[in-house]
Amino acid sequence: MNAPLTPPHRSSPDPWQQPGAAQGGAPWPPEQTRAPGGPGTTRAELAQAALVLVATAACGLVLGALWAWLAPKVPLTSDSSAVLLKDVEGEEAIGGDGTFVLLALAFGVVSALVVFLWRRHGGVPLVFGLALGGVAASLIAWKFGQLLGPTTDVVAHAKQVGRGHTFDAPLELGMKGALLAWPVAAVLVHLGLTALFGPRDPEPHEDWSPPA
Repeated sequence: MNAPLTPPHRSSPDPWQQPGAAQGGAPWPPEQTRAPGGPGTTRAELAQAALVLVATAACGLVLGALWAWLAPKVPLTSDSSAVLLKDVEGEEAIGGDGTFVLLALAFGVVSALVVFLWRRHGGVPLVFGLALGGVAASLIAWKFGQLLGPTTDVVAHAKQVGRGHTFDAPLELGMKGALLAWPVAAVLVHLGLTALFGPRDPEPHEDWSPPA
């Protein structure tokens, strides 16, 4: 009498083995890969941040031109010994700082809106590019506005117009904190837009189906 045939011994599957690996298939779930240079890579984000920085800084030329055009002029006069303010109680100097701040705030809001509409997902590099670009734009606007305004050589200007004549003082920014108006406004508005209208992360899906 022959012994009953028994199936060959098979080793139990590895409990830590991924499904599909035992049959020679690809691991499941498949690994998520990103193409080099794709929109989600760090290199692409840095390139976008650099573009935002350069474009924002270039807008400082427009701010400087508007500041030189809209800022109130400070009248000066000269006598035989010194250059004096024609209107001692005038507030034109403060008005120049206020004009710069208001214009910078407006430019900060517009730049944040444009960047958000361009890249809605936000990102830390993009915010840093916007902030640094705002600082650079404010510095460029300050110097460019002074260049477009009256000459900074007050003594030579006073000698040129003559004694007792009125001339405009150089365009100065007395409150240096005004240079932060653009970057602060841009960052706050961009973060607010991202929080309110930016894409949301998908909620994790829980599988409630009973085990097989």
